[in-house]
Amino acid sequence: MADNGIGTHTRKEGRQETREERSDRNWVELLQELRVMQTGVQILTGFLLTLPFQYRFEDLDDYQRGVYLVLVALSVLTTGMLVAPVSLHRALFRKNLKAEIVTGGDRMTRIALVMLALVMTGAVVLVFDVVVGRAAGYVVGGSILLVLLALWVVVPAVVQRRA
Repeated sequence: MADNGIGTHTRKEGRQETREERSDRNWVELLQELRVMQTGVQILTGFLLTLPFQYRFEDLDDYQRGVYLVLVALSVLTTGMLVAPVSLHRALFRKNLKAEIVTGGDRMTRIALVMLALVMTGAVVLVFDVVVGRAAGYVVGGSILLVLLALWVVVPAVVQRRA
């Protein structure tokens, strides 16, 4: 906010930057977001990949093993989706397509957020199913999914509407 000289503040309209400068800034911001997401997904994926080597893994029933295998596949695919913008950048580097790279990376990151929400929800479903029971897994997993939806979709929409 900038002071308009009479004691009130007005929102400064945009930045004075070229299309290329905006694309560069947006790419850097996207990379920062990807770094945060990639760390969490990689830790979760690593955790999931170690589970079959735990002594209690053999105690899982068919449903739990099915959920586990879906989670491993989805977690690895989520990791791949989060790395995809970097691959897109490498493929299109120095081809004067930065805006297109940023747009593609943004879309991939949005898809990865949905995938991440599903992996996190599924992991909670599996853990609660094993520890407490199937019904608890469904209830807590559904609750987690709703909270993530609120945090990642509803809150940004409310902030945007208020801005």
